[in-house]
Amino acid sequence: MSDKIGIVLEGGAMRGMFTSGVLDVFMENGITFDAAVGVSAGATFGCNFKSKQIGRAIRYNLKYAHDKRYCSFHSLITSGNLYNADFCYNVLPNRLDLFDYEAYAGNPMEFYVVVTDAETGKTLYKKLEDCREKDMLWMRASASMPLVSRPVEIDGGKFLDGGITDSVPLEYFESIGYARNVVVLTQPRDFIKQPPKILPLMKIILRKYPKIIEAVTMRHLRYNKQREFIFSREKEGKALVICPEKALGISRTEKDTNELKRVYEEGRAVAMKRLNEIQEFLGAAL
Repeated sequence: MSDKIGIVLEGGAMRGMFTSGVLDVFMENGITFDAAVGVSAGATFGCNFKSKQIGRAIRYNLKYAHDKRYCSFHSLITSGNLYNADFCYNVLPNRLDLFDYEAYAGNPMEFYVVVTDAETGKTLYKKLEDCREKDMLWMRASASMPLVSRPVEIDGGKFLDGGITDSVPLEYFESIGYARNVVVLTQPRDFIKQPPKILPLMKIILRKYPKIIEAVTMRHLRYNKQREFIFSREKEGKALVICPEKALGISRTEKDTNELKRVYEEGRAVAMKRLNEIQEFLGAAL
């Protein structure tokens, strides 16, 4: 097949357990892509797809869900980040549940993350070569949700969650040559994003970053337009969309391990149900 094939991974914090279930089924069935792009949780959980670590994302989320070093108001108060940066991007991958850097670097699939420049409000797309220290900063920035995260400083710039400006970067992937893509969404097909209810609070807390406020204000319009584009591409046979059959009903910062496991299993179930369809789309042998 001449077309380069990509996979696009939406974020959504702990809705990303759905994506983890989908990706584990893909790995178990030898489904691969030329490149992947992840946004926020799509990046932090999706990197395990390139390192070929089946079950890692659900494993460490279940084990450390109630650990105050992982995600807690204690971390938010003491560090400015709800998800503790040192624990998530150093202690966890380097000591507690080892990330396979060699497998990551050795996998020819390219892996991109999406971030938002906090000062310009523009989107940046970064290819992560080895997922080590510098790459981890970009990964962290992609998942740094406004209000509960400090901007990540990299090379003199300040960056936040990529989902603020490009939640589902299918258009970007097409622009760099990936003509056919699987898109993993964490909201059902009938979802319509509404304006943020906490915008007044965001305008106060993010007043140093007016471009971010502008981007957040327009995000729901941009997101809904993106979804229209994604489903139009699916009708044309250029994309295949994997998404929950109904709203996942899980908190963005869920700590209930039963809920995390439930959403992960929903991802697995949807992937298994559509496995033949996915293989046909990718041109794989049944």
